[in-house]
Amino acid sequence: APGIARKLIERIGSRCADAAKKIGYRGAGTFEFLFENEEFYFIEMNTRVQVEHPVTEMITGIDIVQQQIRVAAGQKLMFRQKDIVLKGHAIECRINAEDPFRFTPSPGRISHWHPPGGLGVRVDSHAYTNYLVPPHYDSMIAKVITYGDSREQAMARMRIALSEMAVEGIQTNLALHRELLADARFMQGGTSIHYLEQKLAQRPQP
Repeated sequence: APGIARKLIERIGSRCADAAKKIGYRGAGTFEFLFENEEFYFIEMNTRVQVEHPVTEMITGIDIVQQQIRVAAGQKLMFRQKDIVLKGHAIECRINAEDPFRFTPSPGRISHWHPPGGLGVRVDSHAYTNYLVPPHYDSMIAKVITYGDSREQAMARMRIALSEMAVEGIQTNLALHRELLADARFMQGGTSIHYLEQKLAQRPQP
């Protein structure tokens, strides 16, 4: 988060850890906040492994799912809080089977599936060529995560990864991700909680 001071992030992290201790929570969980005008606003706590957990895994080297299983089995974590070191930058794009303008689900059969690869690129997905995307569940069909020593490198790798990825037969939000990763305001890191709403309002409608 280039617009948020590291000390402020550490302070919020400590508060989250204290809150988990006070309620006696054991297991993977995620605290969510909005950040505006140098203030954090609590939204919710998700008592599960979060969709975005690969971002944390990439910058810490910790397998969160493995640790969650250990805790559920009554075992201890393999590290202490002081052992965790944040290194580099990571970014995640959720690839959804949905109308890129109305964001409504776009179920159907994938006629061609080509995920990206390469250094610093991770793809978590269950999809494949000829896979039938059902209408009954979440529309996400893949997560593309990239890592870099700097935010710029992580974004550059994501732009390449998204350009390599191909999904045919259904509608997806791939084009939107490519558009956002090429947006100067996003690249500079000066976005706010209103960024996407404003960005979408400027898009020409089909």
